[in-house]
Amino acid sequence: MIRQSITERPNWREVATEYGFNFHTMYGEPYWCEDAYYQFTLAQIEELENTTAELHQMCLQVVEKVVNSEALLTKFHIPKHCWDFVRTSWKTQQPSLYSRLDLAYDGKSPARLLENNADTPTSLYETAFFQWMWLEDQVNAGNLRHDADQYNSLQDKLIERFAELKAQHGFNLLHFACCQDTEEDRGTVQYLQDCANEAGLANEFMFIEEIGLGEKGQFTDTEDRVISNLFKLYPWEFMFREMFSTKLTDAGVRWLEPAWKSIISNKALLPLLWEMFPNHPNLLPAYFAGESHNLNHYVSKPLFSREGANIQIIENGQEVCKVDGPYGEEGMIIQQFHPLPRFNDSYTLIGSWLVDDEPCGIGLREDHSLITQDLSRYYPHIILD
Repeated sequence: MIRQSITERPNWREVATEYGFNFHTMYGEPYWCEDAYYQFTLAQIEELENTTAELHQMCLQVVEKVVNSEALLTKFHIPKHCWDFVRTSWKTQQPSLYSRLDLAYDGKSPARLLENNADTPTSLYETAFFQWMWLEDQVNAGNLRHDADQYNSLQDKLIERFAELKAQHGFNLLHFACCQDTEEDRGTVQYLQDCANEAGLANEFMFIEEIGLGEKGQFTDTEDRVISNLFKLYPWEFMFREMFSTKLTDAGVRWLEPAWKSIISNKALLPLLWEMFPNHPNLLPAYFAGESHNLNHYVSKPLFSREGANIQIIENGQEVCKVDGPYGEEGMIIQQFHPLPRFNDSYTLIGSWLVDDEPCGIGLREDHSLITQDLSRYYPHIILD
């Protein structure tokens, strides 16, 4: 795993704007960066792919354990009135779309799971589409060798998955939704709509705030049509605490992501994985706050934290790094600290993507901080032996 400098494409900002990548710069700071790239060998990529597949299957075993335990559903802070809803989504095998595992990997030691973004993962468009375009442009410009490749079948897999949802699961119309005033979320959903269009799956967009409630308890769109299938870029832990959460069971909606994803997108996943698969080479020791442990250097994480919010790094009882945010009241876990690989003055995290159950690509984020956050810089990658 090597970080290489490279000449930027001279017109990449214009290209980004042309293709709707409007969040390449956020709050005056660069988000998408292409003054460098990360280089992997094929063997390293195969290791990441195999690790991702194995970790994902382990996470599914956690779902099976949690849905059959009221004590664990309570520990995961899933409201009691939603237990049957979550259980049913798993036992009826409600289909999923995609997810992203965040891994610490330096190309030498085994990759370690830091968390599972199984419910509302972003950085999708830049991984699936824009970094592939970067690769093609740089090869054509002579800045990369013609045999340079990329671990990235994410877009093809998404289109195939939408076609499967239509042909095998009866998705005739799929509504997409995200919150208002979130440019990155809207860009992610727009990209997914494009993939659905490629698959021939009819779709409509609306904001979460526009979803209505019909006379018979169904959710409706802005045209008062009943919503049967809905992709929502909106966390389950938020939905479970909304006033309409008591209507979820009877609304008749098939959700992407399904409600069982609320279990593996929860940081409570991490101590349960460690309990079920102790000393697994791709896991880090993790415990619920208050449990006995012998960790001197660890990371404290809220169950529902996103984008690094409310995460704290502790070493020998002293705070090393901290990010503020709105989470924490729901409970905390602690996970053994594991250093991200450092390049110059930055730390690098790998996001490993799956569509349904199949690994299909990676994206890399850099940050000057030990904690990767929403504005951490995105860098492309190549495979070259």
